[in-house]
This record gives sequence, structure tokens and C-alpha cells, in this order.
Amino acid sequence: MRIMATLNLAGLFLIIAISLFSFSLACTFTVTNNCPHTIWPGTLAGAGTPQLPATGFQLDSGGSVRIETTPGWSGRVWARTGCTFDESGVGTCETGDCGGRLECNGNGATPPVSLFEITLGKGSDKDFYDVSIVDGYNLPLVAAPRGIYGGCNATGCVSDLNTGCPKELQVVGGVESGGVVACRSACEAFGLDQYCCSGEYANPTTCRPSSYSTIFKTACPKAYSYAFDDRTSTFTCKAYEYAIIFCPTGNGQMRSNGFVTAPAVHKNSYGEVGGMVSSSSTLSFPMLMFLLVILNYL
Repeated sequence: MRIMATLNLAGLFLIIAISLFSFSLACTFTVTNNCPHTIWPGTLAGAGTPQLPATGFQLDSGGSVRIETTPGWSGRVWARTGCTFDESGVGTCETGDCGGRLECNGNGATPPVSLFEITLGKGSDKDFYDVSIVDGYNLPLVAAPRGIYGGCNATGCVSDLNTGCPKELQVVGGVESGGVVACRSACEAFGLDQYCCSGEYANPTTCRPSSYSTIFKTACPKAYSYAFDDRTSTFTCKAYEYAIIFCPTGNGQMRSNGFVTAPAVHKNSYGEVGGMVSSSSTLSFPMLMFLLVILNYL
């Protein structure tokens, strides 16, 4: 009986240990707005993965939100600007609009927009991530992972490309926002195969950096600037959290070494944000005592 009880406890401990290990590999996105104005982040899941708990929400200046992900999740995160929504969540945005609704619900961002793109690895597999301005640019954006197995590279586009955007690529805002609110890609502006890496240019040999993508790459060397800009723009890591920061220099978050310190989480003015905050991965005292008791019997 003693042996059977020990085996049962050992099995129970193993199940708990596996569960805790799996939980420790869960990843969260901490989305922060360091811009001096409100933004409306949006998320879109890739094919075969579920939508995140939040597909669109308001985030006031200085606010942060933590969003839980699922293992193997793939998709995009971006920020909309200049939005107006009614009580039912219907409206428009000057940049990054996703079907004219607060919740994007499977709709992607309307270019031009700065994008964080990621595929999370399952189990011990690594994540693949990047910041892309292939579809144009609307806001500075940095993604900084916190690695499980050590340090990981931050990436993004810190420069304000709107201020130096060529006139033919500029998107000018309305009366309230004023000035250039986004910078289009040459593909969107001109629709030519050589800029879109399509047709006879749909391979890395024939599709080369253009004068326009070179402007983007010079300003933001770690970000994707055109379709085949893989070598310097795709990063790998095994992380438990990604700090996704819009306007990263707004509150001094960007360090001189190019890495970012994830800010503290603040409560957003939208009530539903509270439901997106993930629980701590730290063991509670009762759970710790329970494990100690089991270990004492083994």
C-alpha cells in the first residue's frame, strides 16, 4: 500500500510539474502606449491560430495592457490612430483601420501601418518575430522579448519616418491631427511589380531594395523594409513576454544600447482590458506548500 501510495503521489507530482512547466512557457504581450495621444491597438491571428482575447481596444497615453497568447500563436499587432467610434464600436481611423470597428475580429490593418509580426514556438521551439514597415509606417514601434533561456534581441523602428517621408508617399491627416500621419510604401503608392516584389520580381534575385525602401532601412535598420529583407530583419528567441511599445522614446523607455525596459502595467480606461491581464507565473504559497508535502512523501 505504501508503494502504491508513493507511486500515485509521484504520478500526481509529475502531472503538476508538467502543468507548471507548460505554464512557465506561456507567453504574454505587454502593449504600451508611450505616444502623447490615444492609440487603438489591433491584433490579427494568422491562418490556423485563434484570435487573441482582444482584437481591438482603446489605449490612452501612458497605458499598458497585457494580452495572453496561446502556444504556437501566429499573427500581427499594430496601432491605429485618429479613431472615432460610437457606442456600438463602429467608426473610422485615420491610420491602421480594420473594417471600421473597434474590435477588428479577423480584419487586417489598412496600410500604411507599422506591424509587429510573430510566430510563437510550441514547447521548446523558438519564436520567430519581426517589425515590418513593408506595408508602410504610421508610428514608431519596438518589440522587446524577455527570454526564457537568456537575452533576446529587441527590434523595431524608433525613428519618426513621417517627418522625412517623401511627398509622394505622405498621408496627410485631417484638421484635428494635421500634418503627415503616415508614410506609404512605394508598392501601395505606385502599384508597380518592382516595388511590390510581384510578377517577374517575385523572388529575392530580381526584387532588390528600391530608393524608397532604402530610406526606410537607413532610418530603421532592424525593421523589414521590403519583402525579401529577411537577413537583417527576422529574429528568433524563446520568450515568456514581449514588450510591444509604440512611440518607445516618448517616456524615456529606449536605452542607448537599443534595448527596451518593459514598463509597468497600468489599468486602461476601457473596462474590458482588465480581462486581458494575465495572472502571475509565481507559485502561490498554498501551491508551494502542497508541492513540499508531496516531496516529503516521495
